[in-house]
Amino acid sequence: MTSVIWRTGHKNSGGRVDHFGIVSQGFPRLNFGIKLEPMLRETHLLDVAIVIPVFNELTYTINCLESLKQSGVRDSQILIVNNGSTDGTAEFLASRPEIRVIHNPENLGCGFAWNQGAKASSPLWTIVMNNDVLVAPGWLEGFVGFAEKERFDVVSPAMCEGELDYDFRDHAVGFMHRMNPVRRWGMAHGVCFMVHRRVFDVLGGFDSDPRLGGYEDDEFFRRARRAGFRLAISGAVILHHFGSVTQKSIKTSRHQPNVILGDRDYYRKKTGQTWIGRKVTQLKQAIRNAWWTKSERLRFGDTLLKKRVGGTWRYF
Repeated sequence: MTSVIWRTGHKNSGGRVDHFGIVSQGFPRLNFGIKLEPMLRETHLLDVAIVIPVFNELTYTINCLESLKQSGVRDSQILIVNNGSTDGTAEFLASRPEIRVIHNPENLGCGFAWNQGAKASSPLWTIVMNNDVLVAPGWLEGFVGFAEKERFDVVSPAMCEGELDYDFRDHAVGFMHRMNPVRRWGMAHGVCFMVHRRVFDVLGGFDSDPRLGGYEDDEFFRRARRAGFRLAISGAVILHHFGSVTQKSIKTSRHQPNVILGDRDYYRKKTGQTWIGRKVTQLKQAIRNAWWTKSERLRFGDTLLKKRVGGTWRYF
């Protein structure tokens, strides 16, 4: 079991802790540069729960929680579902008593963990997010503000993926100001998404079928659209996503680094996707994505989805 000390000024095994308490193990030093006073004073911002399923990868969890703290999120708003981690995650979470934690004896899957988190409380908004993400100051205000003003039911943030070789905080501040009015209708992604209580009231939660293994998000969004709920990716909020950390950890734990998680054919059959219907949908989505990417780049010089590769941006 990895020994991790998370208090400022102490060392852990194989990493260092900076003056904001962020453990760096192969990460650039994360320093947002400011200490913020609590910003969550309005009732609608407090009526939010953040559910984070984790399976090992403690360093990412620590960094994620630190970025949430610096953005003004209270520990009492966070619920972590520990899906059988064996790397010191349980011991670390014990040091944060205000964070609600559900410990599973083994990895019960993403959909199961999401349901555990969503059912543990009934806030107006539930945010489900990966542990390998960073948020910036103002993210929650942008998230909730956009959804409530524009009357959306399921919302995902804009996203930078890949290498953290840039100043995320400065980039996020400029991005959210510039891209605030931009949205992609009918879309969401499983890295992070916020769901209104009325959606759970109608849909009843996530599909915890273990054979889905990675398709739980798409299945949920598909049902939400069919039920008439409004989905969007919004430029009013952005996060950094390192990318597929939990899936890699699961594959490593199974000693199957190249295995494909989830039964794609089973998922398609379960959701009633025919070959022709799937091809038509893929073509329509490719056209929409191309239009979104081109129009956003022309109007704003940026896009809602992008990836950092070799020190440059790739836009999607």
